[in-house]
Amino acid sequence: MKDLPEKIQWHPAFAAAIGLEFRDDHKYVKIQQEYNLSKEPIRIDLLISRKDKSSRRFGNEIGHIMKTYNIIEYKSPEDSLNIDDYYKTIGYAGLYKGMGEYVNKIPAREVTVSMFCTRKPVKMFNMLKEDGTIIEQRYPGVYYIKGNTLFPVQIVVVKELNSTLHSSLRVLSDSADREDVETFLQNSVKTSEPWEREDIDAVLQASVSANKELYEEIRRDSGMCQALRELMKDEIDKEIEGAEAGIIKNMYNNGVTPEQISSMTDMELDKVKRIIYGNKSVVV
Repeated sequence: MKDLPEKIQWHPAFAAAIGLEFRDDHKYVKIQQEYNLSKEPIRIDLLISRKDKSSRRFGNEIGHIMKTYNIIEYKSPEDSLNIDDYYKTIGYAGLYKGMGEYVNKIPAREVTVSMFCTRKPVKMFNMLKEDGTIIEQRYPGVYYIKGNTLFPVQIVVVKELNSTLHSSLRVLSDSADREDVETFLQNSVKTSEPWEREDIDAVLQASVSANKELYEEIRRDSGMCQALRELMKDEIDKEIEGAEAGIIKNMYNNGVTPEQISSMTDMELDKVKRIIYGNKSVVV
C-alpha cells in the first residue's frame, strides 16, 4: 500500500460522513463521537441514539438494522477488522447496556452494533462461520451477522457500498474512485443546511489529504472545477496565496525590488511588502 499523508483525521471525517448518510433522518437521531463508557478511556467510536420514541425505520439502508441505541466501530483505511475487534465491540455494547441510570434503562432489544471497514474482513468472516455464525449480505456492502450474538450486528464494507447512495463514505479512502468523488461533489453543492456543510467540509478535508493527485486532476477538469471551488473555496484560496507568497519571496531574494514585483505581478505594493516583510514596519 502506498505511503499516506500523516495525521489524516479519518475518525472525525467518518462521523461527518455518517451525519451525511443520515441526512434524511437528521431530526430523529443524535450522533455522539467517542462516547465514554466509563471514567477510564474506554470509548465507543460513535453512538447513534434515537431522539424520539417512535419505531420508524431509518431511511438509509445502513440504518435499517438500527434501533434506539446504536454502537458504531470504525476502522480507517489503514486498518482491517479482525475477530478481536469484533468481540471487543460487542463487549462495548454490553458495557453500554449495563451502564444505564437504573436497571434495564437500556433494553438489550434496543441495542445494535455496526462495524465499518474499508475492505471485506474475509478472515474474520471465516472464523465466525466456523463458530456457526450466519453471515447474510442484506444490501451491497452490508452484512448482517446472525446467531451467537447478544445484539443485532452488521458489518459495513465501505468499498462494496452502492456508489450512488453512499458516496460520502466511499470517498473516505486512500484510493478513492474519481466517480465516487464526482458524485459526492455533485450531491454536496446542492445542500444549504449549515450542519451539513460542516460535515461535507470534514469529509473533504480527509479525502483530499489522502488523494491529492486525484483532486488535482478533478480541479483541472473544467466540468468539476466550479463544484470543487464552491466546496473548498477557503482552502484553495489559502493554497493560491501560499504559492503566490513563495514566488514573491523568491523574486525578492533574487534581487527584484518590491516595486518591480508589484509592477510585474499587478499586485498592490502594500500587499507585496506585507508578504516580504511580514507585519514589521520597514522603511524602503
